Amino acid sequence: MSALRRFLLAAAVLAAVFTTAAPAARAQAQPAPAPAAAPAQPANPFHLSIGLEGTSQTGQVSVAVQIVIIMTLLSVAPSIVLMMTSFTRIVIVLGFMRTALGTPSAPSNQIIVGLSLFLTFFLMGPVFDRVQKEALNPYLDGKMTSVEAVDRASIPLKEFMLKQTRTRDVEYFLELGGYHPTAVRDLPMRVVIPAFVISELQTSFQMGFMLFLPFLVIDFLVSSVLMALGMMMMPPTVVALPLKLLLFVLVDGWHLVVKSLMQSFVT
Repeated sequence: MSALRRFLLAAAVLAAVFTTAAPAARAQAQPAPAPAAAPAQPANPFHLSIGLEGTSQTGQVSVAVQIVIIMTLLSVAPSIVLMMTSFTRIVIVLGFMRTALGTPSAPSNQIIVGLSLFLTFFLMGPVFDRVQKEALNPYLDGKMTSVEAVDRASIPLKEFMLKQTRTRDVEYFLELGGYHPTAVRDLPMRVVIPAFVISELQTSFQMGFMLFLPFLVIDFLVSSVLMALGMMMMPPTVVALPLKLLLFVLVDGWHLVVKSLMQSFVT
């Protein structure tokens, strides 16, 4: 009986052990659930995404349009400097000055253009200051929309151009564009800019003619003297050039030319 009892007790213990271990074994035998499949990666993991969604604020221009406008301004900046500032008159007058002296390569084109640019920056300084104060700074501070900033920036430039523009040129382009009689403050830029350029060309050629007169007198005198001396084979320009340079240096010609250019814009 004791042996039978020990056998039954051992069987009960083994049954208890197997009943408790079976669920764990089944849990270990059961495969774990597969994780959720990750989204398929593109073949090239390196990519660049640029968002050009514009702002939704009223009166603002979208970012894409602003980028296009900036790139356009950078590409036409030389034309703006040439056509809407004092550069046109200055560079033409200095070119006439060099031709009247009879020295086509002195000063060089780089010096003429560089001097014209710095004189233009000097003359346009007050206008650029107004543009920065009235349009650029408020726009950067967020106090003004981009459209309003462009309108404000055009006012100082328009005032400068109209001071140098002849009335008949403005009236001609108003008539050509089919505009009715318009107040000065309401003149569109498409009328002011071509009228300003035509007036600048007219003024610069008038100043160039006045610069040619004293040097033309020297050429006539030299030619007459050479003809009277019978020196037919002597080129008049060889004798006239030193006399022109001497006269130009004695009267401080560059100072007079630059002074006349500055005064022509101030008055």
